[in-house]
Amino acid sequence: MRPLPKVRDLKIDYPNAEAFLQFSRNTVKAMAGPFPAPLECVECVAAAVTKKIEDGLAFERERFFALAQTDESKALRHAFFAERAASKVPDVPADTPTREIARAAVIGAGTMGGGIAMNFANAGIPVTILETKQEALDKGLATIRKNYENTVKKGKLAPEKAEQRVGLITGTLAYEDIAGADIVVEAVFEDMEVKAQVFRKLDEVMKPGAILASNTSTLDLDKIAAFTKRPQDVIGLHFFSPANVMKLLEIVRGAQTGKDVLATALALSKKIRKTGVVSGVCDGFIGNRMVEQYLRQAFFLLEEGALPEQVDKAIEKFGFAMGPFRMSDLAGNDIGWYIRKRRYAESPELVYSPIPDRLCEAGRFGQKTGAGWYDYQAGDRKPHASPLVNDMITGYAQEAGIERRAISDAEIVQRLVFALANEGARILEEGIALRASDIDMVYLTGYGFPLHRGGPMLYADTVGLTNVLDTIRKFARGRHGEAWQPAPLLERLANEGKGFNG
Repeated sequence: MRPLPKVRDLKIDYPNAEAFLQFSRNTVKAMAGPFPAPLECVECVAAAVTKKIEDGLAFERERFFALAQTDESKALRHAFFAERAASKVPDVPADTPTREIARAAVIGAGTMGGGIAMNFANAGIPVTILETKQEALDKGLATIRKNYENTVKKGKLAPEKAEQRVGLITGTLAYEDIAGADIVVEAVFEDMEVKAQVFRKLDEVMKPGAILASNTSTLDLDKIAAFTKRPQDVIGLHFFSPANVMKLLEIVRGAQTGKDVLATALALSKKIRKTGVVSGVCDGFIGNRMVEQYLRQAFFLLEEGALPEQVDKAIEKFGFAMGPFRMSDLAGNDIGWYIRKRRYAESPELVYSPIPDRLCEAGRFGQKTGAGWYDYQAGDRKPHASPLVNDMITGYAQEAGIERRAISDAEIVQRLVFALANEGARILEEGIALRASDIDMVYLTGYGFPLHRGGPMLYADTVGLTNVLDTIRKFARGRHGEAWQPAPLLERLANEGKGFNG
């Protein structure tokens, strides 16, 4: 029918339109969290209903340009481009040949090994899990089946799909049964001697051209590669727990890792729906090297006047998914204790608070023992403030002659987040990370950093590097000031009026 009707001439006749719009505002506001755009979308719809078309279009245009200038918009755009940039490695062109990954193997059927195996099965890749004892293997396979059953119960996976994936996962006690795999991921205890035994055996049995990957979170990948006669085939694939859920995959490039192996790992990360970020070799790589400084500050804050619940609440209000003490209880406090013991021997100049060691000496390893920084009740993961832990903290301060003081939430946030950014600057300067946005992707996808703030490096840029530097210098005059030496790159960029992200 000609002429065609114009949208501008359509009349909206909706009963109780204003009541409907107000209901929408209330609903969206409750769900939008820190992001302003969803609520503005409702206002634009309201303008379309209640204003002339010219006025409605002008209103929508004005709101769009205002939102584009917000820190939240900048953070989201940064994350969008950062995720795409992370897969690009300057000396590994897009047309670099990759190796076929038709079969996979995982060493270790624990929480991490089982989660890694699920990633392969979810992508349709058959995977064999190797264990040393039948009991451990049976337990691991049962946990995997239970995880899939829970996903089915939540309505997130069809029962037949779950069975199909379970069917792709098999177990064995014999290395010979994994010899034909195209990739093998080691997920055993974080100890160099244990890794050495595994990689020597893999070097002996795996077929030529197989990729030998380690899930190590801190250890020297080049040393691990040296246990084999094929270091070009060795790479780090550091999954984050729970491995079947967390998006981040730190891809650690050794000194001799082949370019085709790196290209294959990046392609594999996409196939198993992970965000792959390339890291060079150093103690802790990108994520854990930075989080060590974050945790050091969290523990120093306890000495000086804070308690675990205040620190966690402050950083969670800032937007983190979980505070440092809840995170430690979830991961297991004994893991950090083991790393600190290694640090005491290897880097005696580093100063640590003794409080977390005392917690571990009391057997408070976190949720798995029902007691950590918090108390837990059977079958409940909700943390409850622990009078025993709080007394231990204040008792240590008294014993050490430390005069505890009131610490603001703002200081807590600055000390934790600026510790991340300062160490991130060192990582960037050393070439461990290719770009500042890679560091931000690690923290957005693996450590619960708030998306609306864009990651620690972008947040530092938003605050202004001159302000970050001034604050770090102020902290350097306080207790444990030796932990606050500004990174040279931070100083240089601040003096030049620049940011980490260009």
